[in-house]
Amino acid sequence: MISRYQTEEMKNIFQEENRFHYMLQVETVVAEVQSQKGLIPVKAYQDIKKKSQINLSRILEIEKTTKHDVIAFVSQVAETVGPNGRFIHFGLTSSDVLDTALSLQMSDAFKVLEAEVKLLKATMKKLVKKHEKTVCPGRTHGIFAEITTFGFKLAGFLSEVTRAEERIKRAHEQFKICKLSGAVGTSASFDMEIEAQVAKKLGLTVEPFATQVIPRDRHAEVFMSLAYMAASLERLAIELRHLQRSEVSEVIEGFTPGQKGSSAMPHKKNPISAENITGLARLVKGYAWTAFENIPLWHERDISHSSNERVIFADSFTACHYIVRRMNTLLSGLYVNTDKMLQNSHLLGGVLYSSHLLLHLVEKHNLSREEAYTIVQKLAHGLTDSGHLKEAIVKDKSLKKYFTEKDLKTLFSGDRYVDAIQKRLKKYEKNIS
Repeated sequence: MISRYQTEEMKNIFQEENRFHYMLQVETVVAEVQSQKGLIPVKAYQDIKKKSQINLSRILEIEKTTKHDVIAFVSQVAETVGPNGRFIHFGLTSSDVLDTALSLQMSDAFKVLEAEVKLLKATMKKLVKKHEKTVCPGRTHGIFAEITTFGFKLAGFLSEVTRAEERIKRAHEQFKICKLSGAVGTSASFDMEIEAQVAKKLGLTVEPFATQVIPRDRHAEVFMSLAYMAASLERLAIELRHLQRSEVSEVIEGFTPGQKGSSAMPHKKNPISAENITGLARLVKGYAWTAFENIPLWHERDISHSSNERVIFADSFTACHYIVRRMNTLLSGLYVNTDKMLQNSHLLGGVLYSSHLLLHLVEKHNLSREEAYTIVQKLAHGLTDSGHLKEAIVKDKSLKKYFTEKDLKTLFSGDRYVDAIQKRLKKYEKNIS
């Protein structure tokens, strides 16, 4: 999953050794502030800063005995520091370090994801602009509805991605949380002023009322923001999959030299990227539910959340990043069959223009809506496979008084749709910026 479409940046954030480096960052800043307050010797802080190292294999070795990863981590780092290693983790409980380090780790993951979303939006904007006048069928219930343009269709998806991006940014900000308030969050063993100064140095905000852990509603918001992005791109992926169906053929995913679509059928070009995105979106949405289940913990804390969080954070960020990156690749290489889109727009003999015929009869000739609807519906439903709504109107002598040749040319040109779409794109340009 992470081979071609995940950056090394995101991959490295979730390496097991890096998790301990984030924890060491917290421990080092805590020691710095404690030394400034005279709680530990300045020399102790200096030794911790200069000598401390992470040795993953040694941590895992110690953990075999302790059955506790934070104790193993503290013991291993203390070994590298020497005598002053006894001042590491002074006044802290495990969750102080784990939760605060997790905030730092996820902040870095958010930054990588947000940069990828920015690239995707740039690609989508180019396609919106390029195809703002590319006429194609709009569909509801999977059935031809009215004329739209491919650019306008994509503008809707881009607006949704922009909203998902805003949710991600909000989740990122509210998750920049520091918690150093001790075993049940009372700060009885750790001064609140030190907590505030550590938080400031780490670029975080203090959790005002923690238990032994940062309340997991914050974490659930993170996963919901990722799920929103995944679901939005899943919707786009499904649209592209439908448009690539053989009988539609309005778009085709890029197909590289030497690529093969089927081991048995040489002709195949399948929407594999869109299908991969669809599948991974299901995973991200499922993890969001797991995060909700982590909110109700027993009393001040239990560790029922801990085991699954070691999976869902890495997997969700990795999968969401992959989805965004792969969608960008998909759209960058997408073949848009503009001729087929126009052809499909007239496939059922101009019925996609029926609503404007209805409006013409009501506005220009004072027919009731029911009368106008009945006329147009009868014509549309009476068409043969080779028939066209425009021709049916011309042949019906009773309708000559309602439609001039100029009227028909205008009504079936599609210009009204394209003009309205361009006005709307301009009016709401800020929604896709």
